[in-house]
Amino acid sequence: MAVTLKDVALKAGVSRSAVSRTFTQGASVSATMRRRVEKAAQELGYSPNALASSLTTGRTKLIGMVSNNFHNPIFLEVFDRFTRGLQDRGLRPLLVNLSEEAGPEASVRMLRQYSVDGVIVASSTLPPDFSLAFRDASIPVVHAFGRTGGGAGAHVVGIDNVAAGRLAASTLIDRGYRNIAFLGGPESATSTQDRLAGFREETAKYSDIHVSTTFATAYSFEAGRAAMAGLLQHPPAEAYFCGDDVVSIGALSAIQDSAYNCPADIGLIGLNDMEMAGWNNINLTTIRQPLAQIVNSSIELMLATLEDPDRFPEARVFSCEVVDRGTLRRK
Repeated sequence: MAVTLKDVALKAGVSRSAVSRTFTQGASVSATMRRRVEKAAQELGYSPNALASSLTTGRTKLIGMVSNNFHNPIFLEVFDRFTRGLQDRGLRPLLVNLSEEAGPEASVRMLRQYSVDGVIVASSTLPPDFSLAFRDASIPVVHAFGRTGGGAGAHVVGIDNVAAGRLAASTLIDRGYRNIAFLGGPESATSTQDRLAGFREETAKYSDIHVSTTFATAYSFEAGRAAMAGLLQHPPAEAYFCGDDVVSIGALSAIQDSAYNCPADIGLIGLNDMEMAGWNNINLTTIRQPLAQIVNSSIELMLATLEDPDRFPEARVFSCEVVDRGTLRRK
């Protein structure tokens, strides 16, 4: 049978409330009492019940992890970093898949039922008002990989997607491409809109640059491959900024199955620098999004917000850099 708090109290020769206080963060207990209780617990193999502890502290230590793009492998890396980071800080992630949800209402209701202490929205496609729904429900929230401009009313951590679009365009132009194109993710995604805005802003500086635009239906391999296959039915651009690594890899697959060669005939640059982008058979030139810094900063901001729920909304913006591999021609 499982060892109970009562068993530990009997072995340590103390009251059950003393054992409870020992395993309640911030509760008052003497050093001598703590040693007696911990020694007895160790000898009996006792572990405190986290759910029972939440009844005492009023906190579950559950953090809702909300996302809507489980088809993109980048989120395997993101969730790995988030779950380990939260667990290392004594918190417990609760993963919520919103791939089929259009609005935040259902997830707000679900996470309220689980009495989460806070929510991290991990998505580059959900609009800012998605996070605001949690804020309005008095649930501490941080939007990781969200839109960082425009004075968001909730905490947001990510990159400047407009600047990333400018960087992609300037990189293609510096490599000598003049007929270039944007192959983005879903047109409705805020990340797509901002990356395209930056791309157009930079290319508008040059009178000899021709620009075309196409949108994939999703940030996925299949959508990227289908979009590029359609583009290859006509003379393609010299180079494409795909707006996302997984879309880029899908596009690369379509090129490899055609009469064209990458980078000899068609250049590609992605965004994210997911692990797969560096594999030898892919070798994608891309713009690195600093995942570790964004995840760690999001967790730090969540911890600070749990301590101070009225903390003023903060935007933390990280810069990107080009990772030069083999899908663009050299200067």
